[in-house]
Amino acid sequence: MEHIGIFGGSFNPPHIGHIRAAECAARQLGLTKVLLVPAYQVPHKEPAAGDPTPAQRLEMTRLAAENHPLLEVSDVEIRRSGRSYTWDTVRALREQYPGAKLTVLLGSDMFRGFGQWINADKIMGEASLAVVSRGEKREEQAIAQAAVPLRAAGAEVTVVPNPVTEVSSTQVRRLLAFGCGDEFLPGALAAYIRQNQLYDTAANWKQLPMEQLEPVVVRLLNPNRVRHVLGCRDTCVALAETWGADVTDAARAGLLHDITKALDGPLQLTLCRAYGKILDDFSMKYPKTLHALTGSLVARRIFGENEQVVSAICSHTTGKPNMNLLETIVYVADYMEPNRDFPGVDRLRALAWSDLRGALKLGLEMTLEHLKNQGCEVSPESAAALAWLNLNPA
Repeated sequence: MEHIGIFGGSFNPPHIGHIRAAECAARQLGLTKVLLVPAYQVPHKEPAAGDPTPAQRLEMTRLAAENHPLLEVSDVEIRRSGRSYTWDTVRALREQYPGAKLTVLLGSDMFRGFGQWINADKIMGEASLAVVSRGEKREEQAIAQAAVPLRAAGAEVTVVPNPVTEVSSTQVRRLLAFGCGDEFLPGALAAYIRQNQLYDTAANWKQLPMEQLEPVVVRLLNPNRVRHVLGCRDTCVALAETWGADVTDAARAGLLHDITKALDGPLQLTLCRAYGKILDDFSMKYPKTLHALTGSLVARRIFGENEQVVSAICSHTTGKPNMNLLETIVYVADYMEPNRDFPGVDRLRALAWSDLRGALKLGLEMTLEHLKNQGCEVSPESAAALAWLNLNPA
């Protein structure tokens, strides 16, 4: 009997994580093949302006599956059009493969909400479920908990351990916009994306006017980061007006200061490698701290910012010795913007309007104290910045 895996998704774009997960499931479950099924439109998300067409995502998925004999691409949802629901797909594939065993492959996040899917009971009646897990203890516990009611309802549920691939389609899109990320794209996919100018690979964002820059930046941020970034920009402008810095540079630095914050630690290292940046031992050990550096690299290369803006972005997290006015403004604004809420922030806010250098010193002191209390290693750059201020009082 054929045993066929069904792996659906937007595949926007497909990447090596998809391929590895599908092949891992095929090996562990003894599948005859895995059908990669690009959705025409996923039920929970509206297509964004500039997204690839369904036909382009189908072609990208075909390119990604090339030279992987256990993988096959199905256009069943693209041909059906409209919102793509798994029950409709399972029903269509049951007609196409009447004697086969069908298994729906799910990520752990999707599996936890499976009970609320449309016609979940009918899906379980026609197909087994396989959950691809990264093997983290908390994730395994959540999967086990979600499986209890499904198994009680008659579902066959199997967990498929899969080595972690530190990337998602969203992250790949960001990397492509920043001029890298090809290593996460299988086969000829990277060439196809650039030939068709997908995912902002042909965008020209150098020196955009502020009214055009803001929507680009917002699109590249995680949604929960937007309020902070806009608050930081506005605070940079207010501080620049108070202390006589260039207001335009302050606004641009504030808007771009967290442009790479959405990339996790391993992808920060990916971006540094792509830009030829050699890192010190602290940065290699704590890559999550790199977003200030990578943000400055992207600000220069992708957005064409001047060196004053680039330098202010680069030092906004750790500080550095002998910071200039704009660097100090961006550091302090990042610390005190209106959405920040932690012990001591009101004191720093009050100080920033009368003694900017004092606010910088206070921010560094609070940061170092917090890190030491948490048992964390202090950035050498932060320690050097505070030492310089202590040796060079105003």
